[in-house]
Amino acid sequence: MKKSILLSLLTLLLCVPAFAGRYAGDFMMIGAGVRPLGMGGAFSALANDGSAIYWNSGGLSQIRESEVQAMHAFLYGDLASYDFLSYVQPLPNDVSIAFNMTRLTVNDIPYFAEKYLLSTNVDERINNLDQHLPGVPDGRFRSTDDLYQFAFSKTIKFGANMGWQFFEIPFELGMGGNIKFIQRQIKDNLGSGTGFDLGLKLRTDMAVIFDEDGLGDLLFGINFQDVSGTSVTWDTNSEMRDEILFNTKVGLALVQPIASLKSELTLAYDYDYVYMGTKHYGADWTYDDRASIRLGYYDTNFSCGASLKVYGVFLDYALVSNPIGLTNRLGMRIRF
Repeated sequence: MKKSILLSLLTLLLCVPAFAGRYAGDFMMIGAGVRPLGMGGAFSALANDGSAIYWNSGGLSQIRESEVQAMHAFLYGDLASYDFLSYVQPLPNDVSIAFNMTRLTVNDIPYFAEKYLLSTNVDERINNLDQHLPGVPDGRFRSTDDLYQFAFSKTIKFGANMGWQFFEIPFELGMGGNIKFIQRQIKDNLGSGTGFDLGLKLRTDMAVIFDEDGLGDLLFGINFQDVSGTSVTWDTNSEMRDEILFNTKVGLALVQPIASLKSELTLAYDYDYVYMGTKHYGADWTYDDRASIRLGYYDTNFSCGASLKVYGVFLDYALVSNPIGLTNRLGMRIRF
């Protein structure tokens, strides 16, 4: 029974273009990567792995090693799957490029053609048992939502003279952008569109600001998603267009080393302005760059996760709650 209800909800949300409207890009709000989701989506200021192509492309150029990242998520009681694959390639002069593929898949969606009801009226359908709905689908189909992104990022390092003698605050400013291609397929219909994101990430050293050894980094991030007014156009006779809303993600993060424990503590906060606004809170504790545990909270939902480094490969896990139920996310990251 529960599975039937969930499947019906997914059918309504994902598989009827007429109802998609301004929520056509909602599958992109699920987020990318395992670490960010384990931290409740508070990641636009951190943006320090391959998932930065989604959270804040300005952080990509501060990644100075090549990285491959993959994620698989089981959503809505295994009725849907969500996959993410990214590659980051650093270049000379503090430049990085990145590519990502994301797919949301919903399988075994029932459909009811009901062709036998054509040319009938309400009275006929009420009084004739042969025209009552049998509850048996005429077939099943699959819905897919694909996102492809290509990003470019550049970091500029500079010192800000605050007017104090012999004193200058160091900054690293990462600037990035990505072009995205969106493709949705619902049964026999195909919709597609293109869009752009722009991101900035600023990092500074608090040890210099406060003249106190042992203090860590302060980070600020802002990501403008779909700045060009992205829309998805369907291959129907009416060429219906679905709007994807512009969103601004703003984040702040504190990364504090704890030398006595060979550890690092990260606290992060994000705010999404779309859909009346959503607050995201996250915390991550990393031991010796070998293992991590993390917690997150967003929009009344709780998340947690962990990472373990095995032979140079980071294995990531996250458990995320939502109104439909708990979802599991598995991933790995390789840097070389």
